[in-house]
Amino acid sequence: MTLPLVLAAGGAHAFEPHPAWVAFFVLLLLAIAVLPLVREHWWEHNANKGLVAGALSLPVLGLYLLHDWHPIVHSMLEYLSFIVLLWALYTISGGIVLRGRFNGRPGLNLAFLAVGAVAANLFGTTGAAMLLIRPLLRSLERRQHKKHVIIFFIFLVANIGGCLTPLGDPPLFLGYLRGVPFTWTLSLLPVWLPTTLLLLGLFYLWDRRAWAREAPEVRAFDGGSEAFGLDGKINFLLIAGVLASTILSPSLEGINRALGVDFASWGLSGGGPWRELFMIAMALLSLRLTPRTLREENRFSWAAIVEVAVLFAGIFITMIPALQLLAAHGGELGLTQPWQYFWATGSLSSFLDNAPTYLVFSTTASAAAFGEAPASLAPLAASPDFAILLEAVALGAVFMGANTYIGNAPNFMVKVIADTAKERRVRMPSFFGYMAWSVGILIPVFVLITLVAFVWLRSYL
Repeated sequence: MTLPLVLAAGGAHAFEPHPAWVAFFVLLLLAIAVLPLVREHWWEHNANKGLVAGALSLPVLGLYLLHDWHPIVHSMLEYLSFIVLLWALYTISGGIVLRGRFNGRPGLNLAFLAVGAVAANLFGTTGAAMLLIRPLLRSLERRQHKKHVIIFFIFLVANIGGCLTPLGDPPLFLGYLRGVPFTWTLSLLPVWLPTTLLLLGLFYLWDRRAWAREAPEVRAFDGGSEAFGLDGKINFLLIAGVLASTILSPSLEGINRALGVDFASWGLSGGGPWRELFMIAMALLSLRLTPRTLREENRFSWAAIVEVAVLFAGIFITMIPALQLLAAHGGELGLTQPWQYFWATGSLSSFLDNAPTYLVFSTTASAAAFGEAPASLAPLAASPDFAILLEAVALGAVFMGANTYIGNAPNFMVKVIADTAKERRVRMPSFFGYMAWSVGILIPVFVLITLVAFVWLRSYL
């Protein structure tokens, strides 16, 4: 959760790449989408993923090493913060075992998603997703028709659920660091609640229909006699430590000032690198204090986090030209209405990192409202007339991060865990297959949000 590379080091970089350089980012997305379909067994090896990501990253690296190496440094430090957070939460949550009478019934699955959508505001979308995905997969183990459960889990727990607090999603925390009051995101409740309830209702109807197609012995299974319980409770304290390091990260900058070191100029703002070191310490404590048998019961492995680390290293490098062009020309898009900010932010957040996309469009909204781009977003959040623009940007960044596997950090992690869960494996759809689900389910919901929250209600008020 660092300041994005496009605005790090005090402003835009002098070098601006030709739009054609975005092609390497597009090619990497196509590789992630197509290679699992045409070379499935070859693509299963993380070394081969690294070869593809590395080959497409090298030209971009060469470009910036020749003209301006600062964006590469900023992006890699931002990637370091990103992967340390994911690794810490993945490691710690892998030591928590939730036991109970899991039978894969629609009512129980609905409870998982509803609890996860609320928990995402306390633990973050990444934390909530990592906590709940393994017990959910265990609940679904006997079922044949279950892919949709994980897809709705990504929609609700990994994305839409986390828009009520700055802890919920990285874009909102970035807004908090830029002056948006901590409680301001509660103003998104009138959109969050009906959207969440609508998707939960759609899921329950979908899952009831899928449940009816299960074999009689699956539907007759009552979950066994195991009583509800939690093991590895120490890991909740360690997750709280990770979250505390995030909340308190601005105060950690005092350490850097005392040492006379300006890490912020290199992209490690908000308390880095002390925040990352503390997260690493929490994860190492989890490995030390959690009995190995609990991770074995969870069928924990490092394969998922390695795959995410390899592919996102390439994504963070190849998306630099796209983010720089967006930062340089975002104000030229002619956005004036809240619904335009919602869709512009959301469309780009579906493929680019939604945190810098949020910052670009929130800054653009500030400039549109006040005639200049202020250093703080506080005036925009406090404005009775223009706060709706910030709401549209926030909702677009958080909600539409669910549109693709790479729109938000936990999406791809959940997909990989479900794909590699051995006996509990869920064969997830391809990149484009997942987008077919999101376009068919989420886009109509987002159109409804546009009409009600940003067009009809605004004209009525």
